[in-house]
Amino acid sequence: MPTAARPAPAATPQPLFQAGDVDGFFGLAIDNLIQFLLILGLCTGVLGFPIDLLLHTILPAAALSIVIGNFFYAWQAQQLSARTGRTDVTALPYGINTVSLFAFVMLVMLPVKLAALGDGMSEADASRTAWRIGIAACFVSALIELAGALVAEQIRRWTPRAALLSTLAGIAISFIAIDFAMKTFGAPLVAILPLGVILVTYFSGTHLPLRVPGGAWALGLGTLAAWLLWAMGDPTPVDAARIPGAMKTVGFYFPVPLASDLIAGLTHPLFAQYLIPVILPMGLFNVLGSLQNIESAEAAGDAYPTMPSLAVNGIGSIAAALFGSCFPTTIYIGHPGWKALGARSGYSILNGLFFAVLALFGLTYFINTLVPMEAGMAIVLWIGVIITAQAFQATPSEHAPAVAVGLFPAIAAWGALVLTQALGAAGNATGDPGLAARVLADPKAFAMAGLDLHGLVALSQGFMLTCMIWSAISARLIDRQFRIAAVWALIGAVIAFFGFVHAGALTPAGGTYEIGWATGWRWAVGYVACAAFFLFVERVGAARTH
Repeated sequence: MPTAARPAPAATPQPLFQAGDVDGFFGLAIDNLIQFLLILGLCTGVLGFPIDLLLHTILPAAALSIVIGNFFYAWQAQQLSARTGRTDVTALPYGINTVSLFAFVMLVMLPVKLAALGDGMSEADASRTAWRIGIAACFVSALIELAGALVAEQIRRWTPRAALLSTLAGIAISFIAIDFAMKTFGAPLVAILPLGVILVTYFSGTHLPLRVPGGAWALGLGTLAAWLLWAMGDPTPVDAARIPGAMKTVGFYFPVPLASDLIAGLTHPLFAQYLIPVILPMGLFNVLGSLQNIESAEAAGDAYPTMPSLAVNGIGSIAAALFGSCFPTTIYIGHPGWKALGARSGYSILNGLFFAVLALFGLTYFINTLVPMEAGMAIVLWIGVIITAQAFQATPSEHAPAVAVGLFPAIAAWGALVLTQALGAAGNATGDPGLAARVLADPKAFAMAGLDLHGLVALSQGFMLTCMIWSAISARLIDRQFRIAAVWALIGAVIAFFGFVHAGALTPAGGTYEIGWATGWRWAVGYVACAAFFLFVERVGAARTH
């Protein structure tokens, strides 16, 4: 009797752990550790949160969200490897969303705390109110990410690769590469040697002695340099006097669900004031950012399905909020960098396990006293360089100008951040906390100094959307697809009209949105005029070939 043909069995997946996973782990773990250190510094230094709230609640919840995503994306990579028979599949990197971290601290929790103090609340009650609204902001942002998973594949299908990758390149060159380059050269005796190690290892492909990964060499040499400087009495980011105090924070901190605090934050009257101006745009930007990172992974050779990838990203952020973290997670920028390191699936699992141990035992503060952030910055800087390079390499060469156009809004956003930081520093130095607000309220002063403040704000507000719109317009014009370019211009007109881009103001705490009916009508008119002209050119055939 003939037998029915059986489907061919799936190929054996790649080994779960490979040599490059160690390097990838060092890079991703340091990147996430920097986010943990930022949370530690901002929540205690800016928001005044007690260290117990961080060690008992926020950091364990953040670690739980990291574990969920890291384990899923490692499994997803193994599935792709088995399905394709390839052994060079790299899992999507995943961790705390840096942009949301700053936005929720500076634009949500800090104003809430100040408002609560102004209403007569005690310091402890005001901090608790700010934290509750912070976890509510994280929860709503996660719901937006989860909903975005349903439509993101269609967005990706109709968006030129140049538009998706140029946004990442803008973030990489400004918020990652330039920022960490400044920090590197600000601490030359600790950080420049690790940078040299990273460049030798990853640009030349040279294997270092003892078969120790380049990331480990960089971290070890940087840490050694910092402690040698401390022993010689020179200024250094480490200090042995901090170790006894840090050891007292080590304990066991298990994440606990906090539904009542989340509900309190969602129902608090102050929450509604930040839902439309800050939380909604950040949720949308998180969807777009993750979508762009999935496109970046496909450009590097690893094609992952959009919907489940984004859905798990949203689930991770929901878990973070339910257990007390104010900070959403995201699919990380940098997949090409981890792939170039030789990382596959194991680096993601190692990262999840590392942060589970770190948070469960309260080791974040203790590690911060032993290993300076400066020792590992070179790995993150290199990732920023690779992402920027990929935006040009993985798009058609004729679309390179479209990638370049997409860099401008991100650079403007970084410039706006530097401006507010500089004004804040000036206020602190002069003992005049109101200085920044007074200076920002006078655009003429900036014009006299040669800076168009109004234009800087307009270009930086909603920069991720602006990057995508103008890069997409440019790519379609290069391809002489004038009608599609007009559609993109009209999309820009709609989001500008309602204030999701361009409309807003710069405050000492950063940019604020003016979302509402016709708040950005001036820019909307400009976009509509461009769309009409594109259609006119197509109609009359006036475009010249190059």
